[in-house]
Amino acid sequence: MSRQQITLAKRGVLIKIFSMNSRQRFRETMAYGSPDRVPFFEEGIRADVIETWQQQGMPQNVSLASIVPIDERLELAPELLPETWPDSHANLDRFRGALDAADPARLPAGFPDLAARRQRDGDTLLLRVHHGLYQTLGVDGWQRFAEVNLLLKDEPDLVHEMLAIQAGFAADLIERILTQVRVDGAIFSEPICGDSGPLISPQMFDELINTSYEPLLDVLSRFAVELFIWRTYANARSLLPAVLKRGFNCLWASEVTLEAMDYRELRVEYGRDLRLIGGIDVDVLRQDQEAIRRELQEKVPALLQDGGYIPLADGRVRAVVPYENYIFYRKLLAEVVGDDTYA
Repeated sequence: MSRQQITLAKRGVLIKIFSMNSRQRFRETMAYGSPDRVPFFEEGIRADVIETWQQQGMPQNVSLASIVPIDERLELAPELLPETWPDSHANLDRFRGALDAADPARLPAGFPDLAARRQRDGDTLLLRVHHGLYQTLGVDGWQRFAEVNLLLKDEPDLVHEMLAIQAGFAADLIERILTQVRVDGAIFSEPICGDSGPLISPQMFDELINTSYEPLLDVLSRFAVELFIWRTYANARSLLPAVLKRGFNCLWASEVTLEAMDYRELRVEYGRDLRLIGGIDVDVLRQDQEAIRRELQEKVPALLQDGGYIPLADGRVRAVVPYENYIFYRKLLAEVVGDDTYA
């Protein structure tokens, strides 16, 4: 990798500053270009984890970014979901009328000022545009989950209509956002799989859900958004051919089934058609440092060599991960990448 660096002395400490900001680094990596290094994203660490880590030795009143390298990103999250869902074709008009893309409450929190400020700061901006089949249809517990599965079996036409209406509304809302801010990628979240595979067949997924993506993909393309990120969970291997067929070009797999979703195998199978974010087993961070070292050294270098890859733990880091382990992981990751700023 090319690495243009500036060194300066600040308060007697030698600090290395790379030539790219988070946004430039992200875009260059995803374009198979020549970033100064790959981005180091944070795994969504919540306040309760920080509190636990402070009890384990993390310094008080300092940010994690002052301890380990972190590239800032903002995920803009518009309110895409309806409040109620129709149970028959007769209620579709009421459903359509309840989805108003002009409603200011639907915009992401702090929009557009927050997005504009973060953009000026050079942060990576991603836009969440879809929450997946089950959440879009209102699944928030076992009862609704059972209801939706019966609808999928008995009334697929009704489900198709609901998804089409919601997708049209979401496309209008996304267009409203994109007229005011330029984003670096769009995230389609799809928690539709278990350890053994998807909860519906690949054929149903292709015929039903993938078609509901189309209005969103169209508006994103019109606004020159080039990176379509499919963020999924568990074992989504059998759905990937249909996903790539629809134009998705980046996989962000979380809480994966390791045997099915090994990024090294996916890179061999799909090559540069599929950019990758993640790939590091988050459960290894609960083990000893030798296990962490083995995980990073076995997976990360080869994927970095191919490009189009951002190394990241494949799930949210929770308080069960010791502070010492997390810091070891992040500093070792920087070392593997070739960034000795925090060495």
